[in-house]
Amino acid sequence: MSLLQIHDPAASPRPIGIDLGTTNSLVAYVGAMGEPVVVRDCDGEALVPSVVHYAGDRVTVVGARARDLALEHPRDTLVSVKRFMGRGADDPETRTLGPYRFASATGPVVRFEVGEGRVVTPVEVSAEILRDLRERAEDELGRVGGAVITVPAYFDDAQRQATRDAARLAGIEVLRLLNEPTAAALAYGLEHRKNGRFLVFDLGGGTFDVTLLDLDDGVFQVRATGGDSQLGGDDFDRAIASRLLEHLGHREAPSAPPSAVRYALEAARSIKHALTDHDLVETTLDHGGQSVLLRVTRAEFDAWTAPLVARTQVACRKVLRDATCSAADVEGIILVGGATRIPSVRRAVASLFGREPLADIDPDLVVAMGASLQADILAGQGPRQDVLLLDVLPLSLGIEAMGGVVERILPRNTAIPAEAAQVFTTYAENQTGFEIHVVQGERELAADCRSLARFTLRGIPPMPAGLPRLEVRFAVDADGLLRVSASERTTGMSQDVEVKPTYGLDDAAIEQMLLDAYEHGERDVVARALSEQRIEAERVLAATDKALAEDADLLAPDERSRIDAAMAGLRTACGGDAHRRIVARIEDLDAATREFAGRRMDRAIRRALTGQSLASVETDTARAAGLDAHMPPSMREDD
Repeated sequence: MSLLQIHDPAASPRPIGIDLGTTNSLVAYVGAMGEPVVVRDCDGEALVPSVVHYAGDRVTVVGARARDLALEHPRDTLVSVKRFMGRGADDPETRTLGPYRFASATGPVVRFEVGEGRVVTPVEVSAEILRDLRERAEDELGRVGGAVITVPAYFDDAQRQATRDAARLAGIEVLRLLNEPTAAALAYGLEHRKNGRFLVFDLGGGTFDVTLLDLDDGVFQVRATGGDSQLGGDDFDRAIASRLLEHLGHREAPSAPPSAVRYALEAARSIKHALTDHDLVETTLDHGGQSVLLRVTRAEFDAWTAPLVARTQVACRKVLRDATCSAADVEGIILVGGATRIPSVRRAVASLFGREPLADIDPDLVVAMGASLQADILAGQGPRQDVLLLDVLPLSLGIEAMGGVVERILPRNTAIPAEAAQVFTTYAENQTGFEIHVVQGERELAADCRSLARFTLRGIPPMPAGLPRLEVRFAVDADGLLRVSASERTTGMSQDVEVKPTYGLDDAAIEQMLLDAYEHGERDVVARALSEQRIEAERVLAATDKALAEDADLLAPDERSRIDAAMAGLRTACGGDAHRRIVARIEDLDAATREFAGRRMDRAIRRALTGQSLASVETDTARAAGLDAHMPPSMREDD
């Protein structure tokens, strides 16, 4: 950047793209020739370390200067804060991510105690980084417009909302939140005019995303997304740092002084970078009065981090399986994130896919470049207006139905923006309200998924069970944020809610949800079937009790004893855990009551026809022909 910039005050504000990273962040824009330009400082550095130091007098320092203060002030300097976005204070992982002081051990939001008793949240820390990036762009462009900010593909509603809030605090208008792998594919596809099926392998500082997508003449359609989201360059650093702490006399990292932990992490990062280009690194550990000469080989580093590399392979195979394709179908692998420079990572990618990955665009810069291109498109200022991005949901969205089962309305890997609805009915007689419980996850029971929101639709007139029609509609926007609405069709009562959980799924929880869905899939299906059959059994028993009370005089000799025996058998089966036995006992009860039910139907028809003319009967029959007033709870209409 030159020392003197001259700007046209009448020029339109320039949209920007921001890569808000765990380790480093940067900002880019589209130049006059339609090419993405990364903003650099006066030293030519594009990367801004995602580090914030809180000094006295409410002074904050961001970037490289803050990183230099981390060793001396480890608790007042916040590093890799992106990993805290969307976490609760009582999350067990929270306190393993850094040597910080936490304002509270419980609560929905992490709060850090920093210089002079000041308390800040991850949103506020991220806002400081975003504000610094905005000011950098203003120094070069004069006026900046809205921004496209990238997020990991596996960020959930709460984490995306937290990112939006941080941008608002920084004075930035968010045009769109864009998944990082999609941004990288956008930069690569438009730069090289490539078509075909590509896999984006994004191993950043704190998260790992893998996305399979098709590029076809300006249409970028994501087929499947996955990842191991508690995995990144920071974890490779920790694998080295734990060995360094042992050499400094600290057998267990959690018990080591904060200054020693910070020193070991910084030394580990330097060793990792050096081993990218060299087979051997010699370094002197000088901390706490100790001085230790240490030699680390690339083979040792590869052995220490082999479990981390193996986790990337597992995630890649899952995405291929979700997209029902093989590694041979992938025409190119795009590397994103600084950690993809690690030789063992690149070897593993080449081995899995049988080809060398594509890395001709700097993996540290490609996400911001893609974000700037998308910002230019959304602002309608650039030449590329025929580009369409189709992202997908990382996890299924649904509601809790009777028996605690999940009715999925939007399954994972659905292209977004998306909208879908389902129609439900009541189970109980004279029900005047519906409680809507919105959940996210892949398990069959709501108790095993993450709760996102609850709200109640009230004011429905009492009606017989099965008559009301409740339509629940889910709408997910291009940012992946969810809005839920519910309406009762016969009365017009409605309510909608924008789902804004106080805190949501952290990346590890999302990955664990998918693992649980695979590991417990068969058991979940059995549990769901058992719950559904118990509900059906309760409905049948209640209906039978009501019929016996109203029309006992229609029972034939010995018929009551057979029905009672069948009902007792059904109740016994409901107390067990075999859903097929419940099905069999329902069939037994149906057989025992079939003739009784026929006699009740004859009586009901005689009562209904008494005193009516043939014409009125025909009119009533025609009016009721299209009304399915007795739809079972398990049935629904799809929209």
